[in-house]
Amino acid sequence: MGLALNEIEPPVRLRPDPPMTDAEFMRFCAANEPLRFEREPDGEILVMTPAGNRTGRINAYIIHILAAWSDLDGRGYYFDSSTGFTLPDGSVRSPDASWVQASRWDALSEEDKDRASPLCPDFVIELRSPSDRLTYPKAKMEQWTANGVQVGWLIDPK
Repeated sequence: MGLALNEIEPPVRLRPDPPMTDAEFMRFCAANEPLRFEREPDGEILVMTPAGNRTGRINAYIIHILAAWSDLDGRGYYFDSSTGFTLPDGSVRSPDASWVQASRWDALSEEDKDRASPLCPDFVIELRSPSDRLTYPKAKMEQWTANGVQVGWLIDPK
């Protein structure tokens, strides 16, 4: 894998000591809505900036197309950018759009479906924001791949 996400132009980072448990992290996220957070494998919390209107509009269209395809295909479920996944490396990530095979999602417990599910999506889309240097979303895509994503698209609207 190339550069680690914590080695490049990070969003704001918080280092709780000791690191939050999964339950504490979910409570922290809920208590601080509408902010969005991701978590590094070492427990460091990333404060994600809100999307600008142009980026949000593009992302809404991407989810619309993914949803239409998924509904026609019928083999899985789509998720929006507010969905967190707990990856095998212990990080919690929220792709801009994602899809999971129905058999994998259906195998989760009801409790796991109500939190940052412990699985890596089969397909993720990351949308590069105007404020992102290319190194950050590329490193994030490498992390997705290292954690088991089958197909990942990094879309740069520029």
